[in-house]
Amino acid sequence: MARLALVTIVVDDYDAAITHYVGDLGFRLVEDTDLGDGKRWVVVSPGEEAGTALLLARAVDDRQRDRIGDQTGGRVGFFLYTDDFAARHARMLAAGVRFAEAPRHEPYGTVAVFADRYGNRWDLLEPAR
Repeated sequence: MARLALVTIVVDDYDAAITHYVGDLGFRLVEDTDLGDGKRWVVVSPGEEAGTALLLARAVDDRQRDRIGDQTGGRVGFFLYTDDFAARHARMLAAGVRFAEAPRHEPYGTVAVFADRYGNRWDLLEPAR
């Protein structure tokens, strides 16, 4: 068996990233371990179930800083599934999350594109039943 466990998102600051992903987007902090020399192993997850989580990695040089917010060339690169689109959307709006569009209904589900604090584009998606 194999599974995709972590996806890295390059951030500018660990604590600001935790505040955003946990506070604004409703993720949970799974791990925050000090690795020394200013490095930390920070993992956040959108839910309790075992699945893919995000490793928040602080940029350490100009090349990495240049990638913050544009890890996928402006395309939607991350997909946050929910079983209650209306509630999750309302919570995120109240937290100041910027949506690029109004929610729309597609054959595959209810969806709206939003940007995280860095500009990475995401789909908030409730799959069709």
